[in-house]
Amino acid sequence: MCRCIITTTATAVTAVLMSVVVFGGSVQVVESAIGVNWGTVSNHRLSPSTVVGLLKVNKIQKVKLFDADPDCLRALMGTGIEVMVGVSNDLLAALSSSTAASDLWVAQNVSRYMVRGGANIRFIAVGNEPFLASYGGHIQSYVMPAITNLQQSLAKANLAGAVKLVVPCNADAYESSLPSQGAFRPELSQIMTDLVTFLNSNGSPFIVNIYPFLSLYGNSDFPQDYAFFEGTTHSVTDGPNVYYNAFDGNYDTLVSALNKLGFGQMPIVIGEVGWPTDGAISANVNAARVFNQGLIKHVLSNKGTPLRPGQPPMDIYLFGLLDEEAKSVLPGSFERHWGIFSFDGQAKYPLDLGLGNGFLRNAEDVNYLPSRWCVADPFKDLSGVAEHVKLACTVADCTTLNYGGSCNGIGERGNISYAFNSYYQVQKQNSQSCEFDGLGMITFVNPSMGQCKFLVGVAEKVVTRHNSQGSSLHRGSVILWLSIFCWAVLEL
Repeated sequence: MCRCIITTTATAVTAVLMSVVVFGGSVQVVESAIGVNWGTVSNHRLSPSTVVGLLKVNKIQKVKLFDADPDCLRALMGTGIEVMVGVSNDLLAALSSSTAASDLWVAQNVSRYMVRGGANIRFIAVGNEPFLASYGGHIQSYVMPAITNLQQSLAKANLAGAVKLVVPCNADAYESSLPSQGAFRPELSQIMTDLVTFLNSNGSPFIVNIYPFLSLYGNSDFPQDYAFFEGTTHSVTDGPNVYYNAFDGNYDTLVSALNKLGFGQMPIVIGEVGWPTDGAISANVNAARVFNQGLIKHVLSNKGTPLRPGQPPMDIYLFGLLDEEAKSVLPGSFERHWGIFSFDGQAKYPLDLGLGNGFLRNAEDVNYLPSRWCVADPFKDLSGVAEHVKLACTVADCTTLNYGGSCNGIGERGNISYAFNSYYQVQKQNSQSCEFDGLGMITFVNPSMGQCKFLVGVAEKVVTRHNSQGSSLHRGSVILWLSIFCWAVLEL
């Protein structure tokens, strides 16, 4: 998954959290930040320059890419925004088996951007949730060898002191019935010991993704109020400690797991946390607003958790910045609706990130396609439309039509029109894409109904480059893939 993660550095006094953490045995005071994930798995991608403008207008000062997207990195150059680039899981095997491959990856994705006036790269995320139980252990054996090689490559490039390696983990890496009994899964005990030992000696935090929404979505018996921060009638008592929300309980379970390995003061960053706004029961705008604002207020209060009182997470990254309507819906239809902004950079609801400048501000300089839509012709027999709808929803996003979605109640003909329009917009309003064997028609009257919004796509910016930097970066990415593949083959 190609995503970017962005954090906001608090400049207002009320938004600055000072956390005492231990790096390599020395105590350091760090500034905590609230952040968001910027995903790019979309059929309606805003230009990177527009997204960077969105970051700037919201005073966002840190960004994480789940890969090393050259367009994102190029747009971030010269901004001063801190960057975390990522190594995708499919590259771990090659990077773990060849130092030449890791040297090349660092050269192509880090060194070339860390020039005067370039990108301010601070972290490399080695994989994304590589210890996920559903992977069956197929990826985890590559993690530490890849880290070793990448660390050596950074040292060769004289970047080991400036760029730190981290590994985003899913919360299923640890388990327990009570927070105080938290422990890493038995099969991960050794690799987690190796990982946190490296992180501690290298001055890197432990990154974990926590999703109370998924706990609620996957368990009908999960108390809904325990997922939020507004108080609960289902608190969890653990010895002298009482937990009033799932986030704190999950976080302290990790604290206990780290403590069992002898790293109880390891700094923790929440890599992903958030609430979706559509596509499922409990996924709606109001719930997302209440959860995210409650989380921010909770973190900025500096209360910490029962096992780390007064010591909040080092950073928290909300997931996500923008909706990603091309993501896989295997986890659920909500997967495409995590954004605090819609796909076009417009805020879905009022949210104060704690910067002292009020609620979120919308993206500027967004280029839309013309205001026209594709709908079902009201005078045509739609009895044979099923295959057309199936095609449209395979290419475009129709998840809001699902049970619990914002467009679930617009009726059969409304469903057909929504599917037609979604496909039409993905096809950049090509007139032929609204034919559907004569069943579709183009209208200039907005067919949106209540909360169900029929979108208009965004137009791509035409960028004229006066040098070869852009094309060379893309060629470099292709060359990198081919080179890593060749090195992997040679090392076998």
